[in-house]
Amino acid sequence: MSASMETLISMLAYLAVMIIIGLYFAKVANANSESFFIGGRKLGPWVAAMSAEASDMSGWLLMGLPGVAYWCGLADAFWTAIGLAIGTYLNWLFVSKRLRRYSIKVDNAITIPEFFSNRFRENKKVLLGIAAVFILIFFAVYTGSCFVTCGKLFNQLFGINYIVMMLIGAVIVLLYTFLGGFLAESTTDFVQGIVMIFSLVAVLAVGTAAAGGVDAVINNARNIPGFLEFFGIANPVVDASDVQLTSNGSALFGDKSTYGLLTIISTMAWGLGYFGMPQVLLRFMAIRKADELKKSRRIAIIWVLISLFCAVFIGVIGRVLFPTEKTLLTASGAENVFVVLSQ
Repeated sequence: MSASMETLISMLAYLAVMIIIGLYFAKVANANSESFFIGGRKLGPWVAAMSAEASDMSGWLLMGLPGVAYWCGLADAFWTAIGLAIGTYLNWLFVSKRLRRYSIKVDNAITIPEFFSNRFRENKKVLLGIAAVFILIFFAVYTGSCFVTCGKLFNQLFGINYIVMMLIGAVIVLLYTFLGGFLAESTTDFVQGIVMIFSLVAVLAVGTAAAGGVDAVINNARNIPGFLEFFGIANPVVDASDVQLTSNGSALFGDKSTYGLLTIISTMAWGLGYFGMPQVLLRFMAIRKADELKKSRRIAIIWVLISLFCAVFIGVIGRVLFPTEKTLLTASGAENVFVVLSQ
């Protein structure tokens, strides 16, 4: 059996497990609205923490962030990761416990739009409608990007049609979500969180060894102007089709650019998004005890720090090991560096 067939069977088995989880929680989810939307407020600290971060980071952690580091070096990916880590910590510190307690006080709100509506005691439900529309519009874009990741992954690994895999991924996610509700979704995200962090650590370790160790990675990456700088950024030389040029087994780079204070602040501002992410906020509302949020916060920030560190440096290692890999020589193609390294 070929390696690609083994990988395909493993991934199909994983998807089957996700559907089984949905079926398992179907009875609980259909008990009442609270059970379907926030799992009856029964999440433990581990599931709350890891499911929140896995659903928050999603496929972007495995593809987008390493791709940024591969394409233009450390600065952009590093400052993004710093902003995300700070945003994660502050969200758990300042929002989680207050939202958990207040969502019960305001007539046991079980959705974010309902919380806003009940919190401000509105009768005409204007806030509820506005919040629901905003979530629908922007979350549609966010979930769409997750399905794009699914399509890219299967296309890169098996050459399966990108659009077809996007649609299949969407159907599977909708299936187990509608069957098992919030508990099924949270449990699958918890499992995915475990898989993600172990995959990132394993690929980082294997990639570092293949490149000849940490010193070899650093020495090779330093040859690229601005690649390992926090206040400078590498500039790939591209042709008219935005494909990076290569010569004698090396990718070509121009002079580095300055990565200024305003750019750093803008990049770190990614972390502000956490305070309004419904998939994270619902975990705060769904945990079984407000006092367990402190433990969840510690779990979440450790998971985030390890995962972000690995993701950024996987991109750096990928540039050292595969400087002229054809599938990685565009800004969008660079997102496949994790997949290429893991094969």
